[in-house]
Amino acid sequence: MTTYWAPRATLPEGVRKRVRLRVEDGIITEVTAGVDIEDTDIVLEGLVRPGFANAHSHAFHRALRGRTHADGGNFWTWREEMYAITANLDPAAYLSLARAVFAEMVLGGYTVVGEFHYLHHAPEGVRYGDPNAMSQALMTAATEAGIRMTLLDTVYLTGGLFATGHTDLDETQVRFSDGSVQAWKERVSHLEPTSLIRHGAAIHSVRAVPREHLREVADYAAGGLGHPGRGAAPLHIHLSEQPGENIACEQFYGQTPAGLLEAEGVLSPDLTAVHATHLTDADITALAGTSVCFCPTTERDLADGIGPARALANAGASLCIGSDQNAVVDPFEEVRAIEMHERLSSLERGRFSLGELESIGTENGYRALGWADGGALREGALADFIAIRLDGPHAAGADPDQVIFVAGNQDVSDVVIAGEHIVRDGEHRIGPVGPLLATAIGQVTS
Repeated sequence: MTTYWAPRATLPEGVRKRVRLRVEDGIITEVTAGVDIEDTDIVLEGLVRPGFANAHSHAFHRALRGRTHADGGNFWTWREEMYAITANLDPAAYLSLARAVFAEMVLGGYTVVGEFHYLHHAPEGVRYGDPNAMSQALMTAATEAGIRMTLLDTVYLTGGLFATGHTDLDETQVRFSDGSVQAWKERVSHLEPTSLIRHGAAIHSVRAVPREHLREVADYAAGGLGHPGRGAAPLHIHLSEQPGENIACEQFYGQTPAGLLEAEGVLSPDLTAVHATHLTDADITALAGTSVCFCPTTERDLADGIGPARALANAGASLCIGSDQNAVVDPFEEVRAIEMHERLSSLERGRFSLGELESIGTENGYRALGWADGGALREGALADFIAIRLDGPHAAGADPDQVIFVAGNQDVSDVVIAGEHIVRDGEHRIGPVGPLLATAIGQVTS
C-alpha cells in the first residue's frame, strides 16, 4: 500500500484541499479530503488531477516533427514524407523511438495511450520471424516508459479509394498489410495482454478496407479478438479526415464514410471514429452513441479543418482527444483546442463546460481505449494521476478549477501510473528524455 498526499486535488465533485489517495495493487482504494500530511505519505505539490488519455497516436510520426514545414503542401504530400520514415524502422529502431515518444507523453501528463498500429512487417511485406515483432516492440516500449497502452492493431488491405474503386497497395503500404482479414485475425490472436497493455482493433479507413470486410473486422473485435472471455475489444477507425476521402467514398459506394459504416453495422459504443472532421448532418446523427477522437494539433498542422465537436456532443457522441502525429505532445493543448476551435467557428465562448472538457481529456478517452475504470480520482479507479505546478509562469494565479486553460506539459511535475511514481519533480525514471528522442530520431532520419 502507498499513500499520496496533495494540497489540492481534482475529485469528481470538484477541487478539494488536503487530499490523501490510498493506492493498493494499482487501484485507488481510498480518497480522503481535509486531512493533514502523515509521515508515510508521498507528497505531491501543486494540483493533483487524473492523468490524460491519449486515444490516438502513431508513435513513429514523431520523427517528422519540425521536418515537414518548408515546402507547404497538404495532407497527401505530408503522407509521402511519413511513408519515407518507415524505410528505416525495424523492431529495434521502433522500440527505441517508441520508448522515447511514450516517455515524452508521460512527462507531459498522458497516463494511457491508444497506439494505432499498422507498421506490421518488414519492407516489401516480408514477415519477421515473429509476425508480431513490431507489436512486441511497441508493447516493450510502453512498459519501459511506464505508460498504460491499448495497442490498436490495424487492418490495412488496399492502397486507396477513388471513384473507380480501391487500388492496390504500393511498395510502402505492403508493410502495413497482412494480405487478408483472416491472416490479420490469425496474427492478432497471439497477442497477450499484461497489467499495463491491452489490445484493440482498428480499421485504417474506408480507403484501406473495402466494404465487404468492414463488418468482419467489427465482429472479430466485438468477440474479443479471438478471446471471447475478455469481452469486446475497442475498435477505432480514421473517418472523414479529408474531403477527398468523402468524395471518393460517395462516388464509389454512393455513401459518406459514416453512412457506409452505419449501413454495414459497424457503428457501436465500442467504436471510436478518429478525426470525423468533414461530416454531414446525417453523419453526425449516425455517430451518436459512438466515441469520436479529435486530434486538434494534428488537424490544424495538416490543414485538415475544424471538426463539429459541439454538434457531435449534442447528438450524443462521447468526445476524446489524441496526439496523432505527435507534432505536439501536450494534453492541455489538445483539450483546450476543442473549446478554442469551437470559438473560432461559432464566435462564442464557453461552448464546452469545464466538466465536459475534463471528461474529454480523461474518462472518455480511457473508456474509448477499453479502460472504463480509469480517468477519475475516486475509490476503485485506476491509480493514474498527475501533479501540476501552480507556481510557474503559466499557471501562477489561476483558479485551480480552470487550470486546463493555462497549464501545459511543462507544468507537470509528477506522474503516477498504476500506483507507480514514474515522473518525480519533472524527471522520468528512465532518465533525460530529450537525448533519447534525439538519438532515436537520428537513427531513422539519417
